[in-house]
Amino acid sequence: MTEYVTSADGTRIAYDRQGSGPPVILIAAAMQFRAFDPTTVEMAALLASHGFDVVNFDRRGRGESPAEAPITLAQTIADVRALTDVVLDGTDDAIALFGSSSGASIALAAAAAGLPVSKLALFEVPLDPEGGTEGAVFLAELRERIAAGDRVGTLETYMADMPPEWLEGAKQSPAWPAMLEVAPSLEPDAESLAWTQSAPRAELWRGITAPTLVMVGEQTLPIMTSAAASVVASMPNAQSRVVPGENHAFEPHSMALAIAEFLVG
Repeated sequence: MTEYVTSADGTRIAYDRQGSGPPVILIAAAMQFRAFDPTTVEMAALLASHGFDVVNFDRRGRGESPAEAPITLAQTIADVRALTDVVLDGTDDAIALFGSSSGASIALAAAAAGLPVSKLALFEVPLDPEGGTEGAVFLAELRERIAAGDRVGTLETYMADMPPEWLEGAKQSPAWPAMLEVAPSLEPDAESLAWTQSAPRAELWRGITAPTLVMVGEQTLPIMTSAAASVVASMPNAQSRVVPGENHAFEPHSMALAIAEFLVG
C-alpha cells in the first residue's frame, strides 16, 4: 500500500514499505518510478524477504510524487532525509541506501550531505572521468531544455551518450509517453553526476566512511567498469563486485541476494 511523507518544502513523496529488519531505502535511476519499474519493485520484495525493511519511493516529479520543475538535487536529498526520519522514527540508528545508475550518484551525494548512512550499495554509477567538465556541460544543456519545456529535447539530451539504439527503442516503445512525463525530473540525476566532477573525488567523499559496495553487470559498458574503479579508489571503505546483468540492467533475484549478503556481511 502506498504511504506518503511530506518533505521539507511541503512536497508529498509516495513510497512503499515492506519487510522488517535493518532499513534500506532504494533510490531510483533516471526516469524510473514504481509503476514504471517492475524490476525494482520485484527486487524490493525479494530484498524484504531476506530480512530487511525496504522503502521504494517515487522520486519527486514522478509517479505519485508530483512536483513542478525545476527539481534540484538538494530537494531530492531532502526527500531521502524525510523518508529516513520516518524509517528511523527518532532512533539513533542508520539506514542503508541502494542506488541504481544515476540513483547511485544521488545516493553518494546524500551520504556526503550527512544523512545517517550505515552502508551504500551502488549499481552501475555512470561517472565520466574525475576532474572533467562533461558533467557540468551536460547539466547546463539539460537545464536549458527543461526550462524551455522541451521534453523530447530533454530526453534526447539525457540519452545522447547512451547507445543510439536505446533512444530509438525508447521512442518506439509504449513507455515513451511516461518517459516524456517525467523528463523534468532528470535534473537531479544530471546535477549529481556533475557534482562528482566538481572536486577531487577523494575530497568529495572523504566523509563517507560507511562500507560501500560498487556493482557492475557482467556484460556492462566500459564506462561502468572504469567508473566503479574510480569510486573504489576514491573512497576509504569501498569494494567492487560483478553481478549478473546486461546492458545496464540487473536481474532482481541476483541483485537482492548481492545486496543482502553485503548488508549482513
